[in-house]
Amino acid sequence: MTESRDKNRVIIFDTTLRDGEQAPGASLNHREKIEIAHALAALNVDVIEAGFPIASPGDFAAVKAVAEQVRGPVIAGLARCVEKDIDRCAEAVCAGPRPRIHVFLATSAIHRKFKLRKARSEIIRQAVAMVKYARRRCADVEFSAEDAARTEPDFLAQVVEAVIDAGAGTVNIPDTVGYAIPNQYGELIAGLYETVPNIHKAVISVHCHNDLGLAVANSIAAVQNGARAVECTINGLGERAGNCALEEFVMALRTRADAFHLHTQINTREIHRVSRMVSRMTGIAVQRNKAIVGANAFAHEAGVHQDGILKDRRTYEIMRPEDIGIEGSDLVLGKHSGRHAFRDKLTRMGMTLSDSEIEAAYNRFIELADKKKHIYDDDLLSIAREQMDEMPNAYLLDYLHVSAGTGTIPTATLRLKRGTHVSQDAGCGDGPVDAALKTIDRITRIRGRLLDFSLQAITVGKDAMGEVTVRVQFGKEIVSAKAASTDIVEAGAKAYLSCVNRLLFNRALRKAASRKGTPNP
Repeated sequence: MTESRDKNRVIIFDTTLRDGEQAPGASLNHREKIEIAHALAALNVDVIEAGFPIASPGDFAAVKAVAEQVRGPVIAGLARCVEKDIDRCAEAVCAGPRPRIHVFLATSAIHRKFKLRKARSEIIRQAVAMVKYARRRCADVEFSAEDAARTEPDFLAQVVEAVIDAGAGTVNIPDTVGYAIPNQYGELIAGLYETVPNIHKAVISVHCHNDLGLAVANSIAAVQNGARAVECTINGLGERAGNCALEEFVMALRTRADAFHLHTQINTREIHRVSRMVSRMTGIAVQRNKAIVGANAFAHEAGVHQDGILKDRRTYEIMRPEDIGIEGSDLVLGKHSGRHAFRDKLTRMGMTLSDSEIEAAYNRFIELADKKKHIYDDDLLSIAREQMDEMPNAYLLDYLHVSAGTGTIPTATLRLKRGTHVSQDAGCGDGPVDAALKTIDRITRIRGRLLDFSLQAITVGKDAMGEVTVRVQFGKEIVSAKAASTDIVEAGAKAYLSCVNRLLFNRALRKAASRKGTPNP
């Protein structure tokens, strides 16, 4: 199978829905995961790692739904080298036509000693046995040697040879903790090609973390030395400092094809749209000076730069905005736009809503259009995302009034609805947001500790909607949520209230699961 492949094509394995969602503060519901998966398919990624099915019933359901509904890419699920993980993973991914089971086992000395407490021989036996077990459930199996970048090269070579013999069609050599540097990592990959006799029977993949800011550089070094698959995420999302950013790696190969002589099959004109979708849905903003997709990536302020750009864009731009799907202004609709135009615009943005959701979203759009003159793509994406939250709301914000100013004690008055019951209270705080959140605590009688509060403008202008993302701790449980409004106090109150609702929903799920005797989510 691997012999017939284009030797110069690099396979793009996207793990936004698995590793990306593990980024602190990232929060995706079931519907959002499916919408992102469809967007990744339109981007033309080769593999989508949809999640870790054994992790929770919700993760299992999302992986299974992606496998069933998304066509084009291979759909992979992650599993430890444990039979129950592999069985659960197979049950999820094999619901679709192109499944893959991705198993992993740590190989480095530090992991063997402190985490696994296993000898080298035991690691190889377990890896081989579980690859063979996975192959009985699925023809496409990938093996990852966790912490490979810190594994002794001779032992790593033994593991790679053994798992390929056992049936792994892809072998991943991850830099799990972002410790590698490009020349060292490139030499590690090259060394495997020199010492593993059966290496050409499998695709060698890499998965680099960005702890030292070298994930893209290390991935490039790997493909220059023979690797032909790269695991990455949209906007570089991921645990700790994140992963190799898909858009940076892909555009580096495309822009410098003269240097690398490698290519991907990514539809680069979808990059900007998918980046914005992931940013909006996860609540994690893209920094303005981020390569490729940052707001400043194609902005030029210096006079000499502007003069050069006006004469010939190539003077200061090595890529065209159109190459990643930026077509100029995305000003789209006004308050006189009808439902048909509204639905058509959302469809072209890749958003699929039911008739009832379209109606609710359209009413929210009209309400927003009365408040601000211009409506942008990101405004519509935020409105659509509000309708995709499948969690039932125990509490709804019915009324909010705040009083604040110099020399004034910030005070908030709120009215919350729970079913037909209406509760109203007022409270003071260090500022209007603090006052509103404390009043929510008073009404719900649930005290939360705000761990993180971030605000970003969704679009441009003084009337732009502000999107607030919060992380709140309730006892031992931490919940994240986001909300948007032209009033940032209202956005903060709605986001915090959403966390309260999520907490109550999760408690209800656990209570129901305990009554049925099933594992808790």
